[in-house]
Amino acid sequence: MRARTAGSSSRTISPDFDPLRPERGADRAIIQAVTGSLPPEVQQAFDQFITCELTTVGARKQPITWPVTPYYEPGAPTIDLTTGLGYPKKADDARRHPSVSLLFSDPTGSRIESAIRVLVQGTAEVDDRNLADNRERYFRESWEKLPGTRKLHPPKALRGAFNWYYTRIYIHVRPERVFVWPNGDISAEPILHDAHLEEVRSGHVEEPPEDHGPAIGGEAVWDERIDELGREHETAVVSWLAPDGFPLSMRVTIEVQPGSRSIELGGEPPGLPLLEGRACLTVHRHAPDFSWQRNVQVRGELARGEDGWRLLPRRVVGGFELPEGRLGRSRDFLKKGFGFYRTARKRLKARPSS
Repeated sequence: MRARTAGSSSRTISPDFDPLRPERGADRAIIQAVTGSLPPEVQQAFDQFITCELTTVGARKQPITWPVTPYYEPGAPTIDLTTGLGYPKKADDARRHPSVSLLFSDPTGSRIESAIRVLVQGTAEVDDRNLADNRERYFRESWEKLPGTRKLHPPKALRGAFNWYYTRIYIHVRPERVFVWPNGDISAEPILHDAHLEEVRSGHVEEPPEDHGPAIGGEAVWDERIDELGREHETAVVSWLAPDGFPLSMRVTIEVQPGSRSIELGGEPPGLPLLEGRACLTVHRHAPDFSWQRNVQVRGELARGEDGWRLLPRRVVGGFELPEGRLGRSRDFLKKGFGFYRTARKRLKARPSS
């Protein structure tokens, strides 16, 4: 399996190049280590997509995929994401395991007419040093990028009651590898832009493959959310771990099989071969103006069968959602807010005093 390279500073890679295997430095195709070296259409996807799929790795080596809003300015060194102080798991996992991935596979609301898909493997830096500045930055940037949500914000006088949401932790992702499918055809090999950053992960290419942890095992779980997933979604994002510890993700067609308690995956991308083991399957949907958003994830294990690949569900998790309308959103915030408030308060108390 080979991936094509592109970029003015790239060189031809070895025919034996495998993006899933750590390589020695002489075999790597190193290009200018900034996002500004990437083609304009790739930078446009970073800038204009309303959501992308962030995959972090949990303490038990479980890949977990979340829909998030990317914030990016063309030429910037990082793609920035946020999470609320009241639900910090994304940031906690990224701090513990900085190797993450971002998949740009759903252009809804982006005004991008091409079917481009982009996968980024990158190194994450968690920024919670100045929460007040982060809160102001988030409100400013989300106001600009998501105008459809403006009318859903609570009045300024009441906004303090939702500090668990507005107080933000930023995750800065610095790309190392960027895989591009210009026409969205995942049956074709991707174009690879290798933006490996030696100053970030010095010696990375000499590291041995990372331990992926034990299999989950046990009986497959099933509930109405998986049945609903099969009725409402033709595709889903599946994520798994490469040998070097970086997550890999791709949007594939799915078929839910209640009889065998499994979710069948339609095909295997030639540029990103699937691996058996822990995996995550995520579906999400949002309005073009992001006035509402829904998502759910199924954590489990990838297994190869006689008829192809399937995911065996072990846990179903509902993500943080934005219900339709101000009333629905306020009701949901109040319903879930107390638990998020307690988490945020605990985090604030644990912070060192200045």
